Amino acid sequence: MAQAPKRALLVIDVQNEYVTGNLKIEYPPLDVSLPNIVRAMDAAQAAGIPIVMVQQFFPAGFPVFARDSEGAKLHDSVAGKHWDHLVEKELASVLTPDTGLAAWLTKHGIDTVTVVGYMTHNCDDSTVRMLQHAGWKAELLHDAAGSLPYRNAVGEASAEEIHRVFTVVAHTAFAAVVSTDAWIAAVAAGEALEMDNVFFSNQRALGKL
Repeated sequence: MAQAPKRALLVIDVQNEYVTGNLKIEYPPLDVSLPNIVRAMDAAQAAGIPIVMVQQFFPAGFPVFARDSEGAKLHDSVAGKHWDHLVEKELASVLTPDTGLAAWLTKHGIDTVTVVGYMTHNCDDSTVRMLQHAGWKAELLHDAAGSLPYRNAVGEASAEEIHRVFTVVAHTAFAAVVSTDAWIAAVAAGEALEMDNVFFSNQRALGKL
């Protein structure tokens, strides 16, 4: 029988800025993602999975996430919950050397890191890529994350398009992307979750599998 994963749960940037501030998450809707983030935290605590709370900060005066601003505060849905370790960051990935997260994961014998929070296409995506490249297995709960829309010189994309594309791509090579329900079931069963791969994902799209 395969050994159960030694998981940690990363709760990334569940801050007011994404709920009531200047960067409101649109897809999945907040009334979907926020309760699922809380469910994942509750399931992790019940299972003895350590929880890492992550908080984004920029210097005072920035239009978003300025330290000591209302927008930078943890949202009420998670602020009063249990967590085991707090990480502050300025860059997208939680695994950059300045956060100390890699050392913390190693110290606690973690082999699988589950990601929830915001944003799917930015901090979540960069974190799972770095985790996978550094040798950890990554999991991303697609209904406990979220995106917002963009428009720039290259074009525009809706929040739903961005979230969908980034989760599909992540599942091919960087993380096992699953629902909160599926993750809670896997935790209860002590089972690992597997991602797909580039070749099979491509061949299915071409109708060859």
